Amino acid sequence: QVQLVESGGGLVQPGGSLRLSCAASGSIFHINNMGWYRQAPGKQRELVATITSGGGIDYADSVKGRFTISRDNAKNTVYLQMNSLEPEDTAVYYCNADIVQRVSGTTNYWGQGTQVTVSS
Repeated sequence: QVQLVESGGGLVQPGGSLRLSCAASGSIFHINNMGWYRQAPGKQRELVATITSGGGIDYADSVKGRFTISRDNAKNTVYLQMNSLEPEDTAVYYCNADIVQRVSGTTNYWGQGTQVTVSS
Protein backbone atom coordinates (compact mmCIF):
# COMPACT_ATOMS: atom_id res chain seq x y z
CA GLN A 1 0.00 0.00 0.00
CA VAL A 2 2.94 2.32 0.58
CA GLN A 3 5.69 2.81 -1.97
CA LEU A 4 8.89 4.82 -2.00
CA VAL A 5 10.00 5.63 -5.53
CA GLU A 6 13.47 7.08 -6.10
CA SER A 7 14.70 8.96 -9.14
CA GLY A 8 17.67 11.04 -10.22
CA GLY A 9 20.56 8.61 -10.21
CA GLY A 10 22.99 8.22 -13.06
CA LEU A 11 26.54 8.60 -14.28
CA VAL A 12 28.44 11.78 -13.45
CA GLN A 13 32.05 12.89 -13.66
CA PRO A 14 34.08 13.60 -10.52
CA GLY A 15 33.25 17.06 -9.22
CA GLY A 16 29.80 16.94 -10.72
CA SER A 17 26.36 17.09 -9.12
CA LEU A 18 23.21 15.00 -8.97
CA ARG A 19 19.88 15.45 -7.22
CA LEU A 20 18.01 12.42 -5.95
CA SER A 21 14.30 12.44 -5.19
CA CYS A 22 12.15 9.97 -3.30
CA ALA A 23 8.38 10.23 -3.29
CA ALA A 24 6.22 8.27 -0.88
CA SER A 25 2.73 7.27 -2.01
CA GLY A 26 -0.16 5.25 -0.69
CA SER A 27 -2.17 5.34 2.49
CA ILE A 28 -0.06 7.80 4.50
CA PHE A 29 -1.15 9.68 7.61
CA HIS A 30 2.22 11.16 8.51
CA ILE A 31 5.92 10.60 7.82
CA ASN A 32 8.43 10.85 10.65
CA ASN A 33 12.10 10.42 9.78
CA MET A 34 13.17 10.23 6.14
CA GLY A 35 16.65 9.48 4.96
CA TRP A 36 19.13 8.27 2.41
CA TYR A 37 21.44 5.31 2.70
CA ARG A 38 23.93 3.87 0.24
CA GLN A 39 25.60 0.57 -0.47
CA ALA A 40 28.74 0.19 -2.51
CA PRO A 41 29.79 -3.16 -3.99
CA GLY A 42 31.20 -5.43 -1.31
CA LYS A 43 30.33 -3.02 1.49
CA GLN A 44 27.57 -2.73 4.06
CA ARG A 45 24.73 -0.29 3.64
CA GLU A 46 25.55 2.98 5.37
CA LEU A 47 23.68 6.09 6.42
CA VAL A 48 24.16 9.15 4.22
CA ALA A 49 21.71 11.66 5.70
CA THR A 50 18.47 11.81 7.65
CA ILE A 51 15.85 14.48 8.24
CA THR A 52 13.05 14.56 10.79
CA SER A 53 9.56 15.86 10.15
CA GLY A 54 10.56 19.00 12.02
CA GLY A 55 13.65 19.54 9.89
CA GLY A 56 16.34 18.14 12.14
CA ILE A 57 19.23 16.89 9.99
CA ASP A 58 22.13 14.51 10.39
CA TYR A 59 24.89 13.69 7.88
CA ALA A 60 27.59 11.09 7.60
CA ASP A 61 31.00 12.71 8.08
CA SER A 62 32.03 11.66 4.57
CA VAL A 63 29.36 13.81 2.91
CA LYS A 64 29.22 16.86 5.20
CA GLY A 65 29.65 20.06 3.23
CA ARG A 66 28.94 18.32 -0.08
CA PHE A 67 25.45 16.81 0.26
CA THR A 68 22.22 18.50 1.33
CA ILE A 69 19.08 16.68 2.40
CA SER A 70 15.68 18.37 2.32
CA ARG A 71 12.04 17.39 2.28
CA ASP A 72 8.68 18.66 1.11
CA ASN A 73 6.11 17.42 3.60
CA ALA A 74 3.20 18.45 1.40
CA LYS A 75 4.53 16.18 -1.36
CA ASN A 76 5.78 13.39 0.94
CA THR A 77 9.11 13.73 -0.82
CA VAL A 78 12.72 13.79 0.33
CA TYR A 79 15.62 15.08 -1.74
CA LEU A 80 19.38 14.65 -1.70
CA GLN A 81 21.44 17.28 -3.48
CA MET A 82 24.90 15.86 -4.08
CA ASN A 83 27.70 18.23 -5.08
CA SER A 84 31.44 17.76 -5.55
CA LEU A 85 30.88 14.08 -6.17
CA GLU A 86 33.82 11.72 -5.77
CA PRO A 87 34.39 8.19 -7.12
CA GLU A 88 33.99 6.97 -3.53
CA ASP A 89 30.36 8.13 -3.66
CA THR A 90 29.58 5.45 -6.23
CA ALA A 91 26.87 3.22 -4.78
CA VAL A 92 23.23 2.28 -4.91
CA TYR A 93 21.34 4.93 -2.97
CA TYR A 94 18.26 3.91 -1.01
CA CYS A 95 15.47 6.05 0.38
CA ASN A 96 14.10 5.18 3.81
CA ALA A 97 11.09 6.48 5.70
CA ASP A 98 9.13 5.88 8.90
CA ILE A 99 5.55 6.08 7.69
CA VAL A 100 2.56 6.34 9.97
CA GLN A 101 -0.73 4.89 8.80
CA ARG A 102 -4.01 5.37 10.65
CA VAL A 103 -4.73 1.68 11.04
CA SER A 104 -1.37 -0.04 11.21
CA GLY A 105 0.74 2.56 12.99
CA THR A 106 4.38 3.20 12.09
CA THR A 107 6.28 1.04 9.60
CA ASN A 108 9.77 1.50 8.17
CA TYR A 109 9.94 1.39 4.38
CA TRP A 110 12.76 1.21 1.83
CA GLY A 111 12.84 2.30 -1.77
CA GLN A 112 14.12 0.08 -4.56
CA GLY A 113 17.41 1.95 -4.89
CA THR A 114 18.94 4.14 -7.57
CA GLN A 115 22.46 3.74 -8.94
CA VAL A 116 24.91 6.63 -8.68
CA THR A 117 28.19 6.20 -10.54
CA VAL A 118 30.96 8.78 -10.33
CA SER A 119 33.57 8.16 -12.99
CA SER A 120 35.53 9.95 -15.66
